[in-house]
Amino acid sequence: MAQQTCMGATLQCSFGAAPSSLVVLPTNKVLTGTPDANIMDYKPMVNILPFGVCSSLANPTVAAATSAALGVLTPMPCIPNTVSPWVPGAPTVLLANMPTLNNTSKCMCMWAGVIQIVAPGQFTVMTP
Repeated sequence: MAQQTCMGATLQCSFGAAPSSLVVLPTNKVLTGTPDANIMDYKPMVNILPFGVCSSLANPTVAAATSAALGVLTPMPCIPNTVSPWVPGAPTVLLANMPTLNNTSKCMCMWAGVIQIVAPGQFTVMTP
């Protein structure tokens, strides 16, 4: 079984250089010590913080810097650009009328990165 994800979960982007933390606002009103997340906790710079530097050529700033460096890949500061919810979540467990977020879910960044949950923030509450 998967584990419920909550505030402070460790995230990693496939094009990011460093891990980040999930920020969950207490609007869902469910706690496992800290606020629990649902699939709608995907907003960039609110829920998903930067991952250091980005190395994806789909990111316009990385593409411009790489072009200026005559084709040498030049990572630039990460600004997450997530526009869709986490998938798949746990559809049988609702949190604030949305599927709860478990540690097997993924979120896509518009710059081609796949964001995954490395550590869920807690290890006692399981979800299907």
